[in-house]
Amino acid sequence: MSAEKMETNVSNGAGPVYEEKEDTLSPEDLSELLAAGTKEVHEKAENTQFVKDFLRGRIRKELFKLGAVALYYTYTAMEEEIERNKDHPHFAPLYFPVELHRHEALARDLEYFYGPDWQSQISCSPATQQYVDRIHQVGQEDPVLLVAHAYTRYMGDLSGGQVLRKVAQRALKLPATGEGLEFYQFDAVHSAKAFKQLYRSRMNELELDTEMKQKLVVEAVKAFQFNMEVFEELEEIGKSIQEDVLDAGMPVHGAAGGDISKCPYYAAQMVASGGTAYACQLAMAVLRHPTGQVLFATWVAALAGLAAWYFM
Repeated sequence: MSAEKMETNVSNGAGPVYEEKEDTLSPEDLSELLAAGTKEVHEKAENTQFVKDFLRGRIRKELFKLGAVALYYTYTAMEEEIERNKDHPHFAPLYFPVELHRHEALARDLEYFYGPDWQSQISCSPATQQYVDRIHQVGQEDPVLLVAHAYTRYMGDLSGGQVLRKVAQRALKLPATGEGLEFYQFDAVHSAKAFKQLYRSRMNELELDTEMKQKLVVEAVKAFQFNMEVFEELEEIGKSIQEDVLDAGMPVHGAAGGDISKCPYYAAQMVASGGTAYACQLAMAVLRHPTGQVLFATWVAALAGLAAWYFM
């Protein structure tokens, strides 16, 4: 048994009202079939080089911007089709525009990165266009399949997307006030866990036969594959992009221009050849860096602990 939080007045844009409801999941429930059916492709998507680099904080700013562009076109297409089909009996229970829709947030992110004329500076990439075309196709020809695309994107955004937001903010040194990362902020969702439970519960209540459920699993797998193709495209673009800062840590010595405050390799070399003056300069440089401050504090704490143990 799992306690599901059912919301009774959210799809019309009013504030969320939750009621406790006991619900038992079955292997035949759509949410369970989708989770099991996409497990393998989900793991593949998480292990693409682009995603692994992202999680490590190795983010090229230009690639991050292009990723936001791809998301903008994807969500614009998906939310156009959702609006078109919001009264469809097999999608209406999943219509949460206030809580979930992302294209307006992405537009604000793109304005932050590209400026007021951002729309004239972006274009839809080939891989993203294939994804967009598929979304429009299912929205017009078989709207039930929109459930698979909405599930794949929105549930992921409410889960792993929150981790990516923190990584991106730190690595790209974006403002703590959220500019450039509004895509990841779900202001109308006060509990991601409860909302995901609600969404899955609504999915499981859709009156779908076994054949349609299997079609939705196949479509969800396709959605993951489209996402992976976008990731692979970004990886290829990244090979031709040169930037000074590639990650959240200290840059490599080749990009530091001989500045010991930026390059640990150059600093060590100068200490070896220059004596105590350079050693003092290095110490000051390290202490100015957040990582150096943490290491220094850890070192002091270790010494204090050792002293306390010695005098006991």
